[in-house]
Amino acid sequence: MHDRIRQIVRAWQERRPQEWQAQETLPKGPAHLPGPRRHNLFDAAAEYVAACAEDDEPRSDEAAGWVSPEALSFGVTELACRAVIALARERDESPRSVARSLLGLPAA
Repeated sequence: MHDRIRQIVRAWQERRPQEWQAQETLPKGPAHLPGPRRHNLFDAAAEYVAACAEDDEPRSDEAAGWVSPEALSFGVTELACRAVIALARERDESPRSVARSLLGLPAA
């Protein structure tokens, strides 16, 4: 059984994109070790959104490269949800009305 699992893993590794394989060569270990700073998806999302808000394309491009596009998308979505919830509480409105007003949409 273990041999079959090893075969499946080996076959999967041979078929995956080159950039995934390249990521395996990056240093591994806790973020507190010396070396280049490691970014998580929330670091990337916060920097990306802040850079976009400030119209700083080079900075947003850099932040977009810190994580996969899927991870960045998740982080941006999570940031948007948290921001809408915080504004809704601050304004004493529903998250739906806050989200619509931020996008310039009429009240539903």
